[in-house]
Amino acid sequence: MYACPECSHEWNPEGKKEVVEDSIKILDANGNELYDGDSVIVIKDLPVKGAPKPVKAGTKVKNIRLTDGDHNIDCKIKGFGSMALKSEFVKKS
Repeated sequence: MYACPECSHEWNPEGKKEVVEDSIKILDANGNELYDGDSVIVIKDLPVKGAPKPVKAGTKVKNIRLTDGDHNIDCKIKGFGSMALKSEFVKKS
């Protein structure tokens, strides 16, 4: 048995692993399921508040993170920095 020094929770390392399945599936514009770490391509010019130019269609975005909410993709885009995108404006590459 192992014990957590902070909360005193005890567990058996050889015990069954619990599988937590997300009930929310995030799909791209073509209906493909997206996962954390995927690379996607922007399919439409997206205007960015405070930026002089939009994110152009065809921009490849690597290593995405999926989140809950309206804008369900967090990513970093070269030349723009960190931003959130909607999955309906990207396709899996």
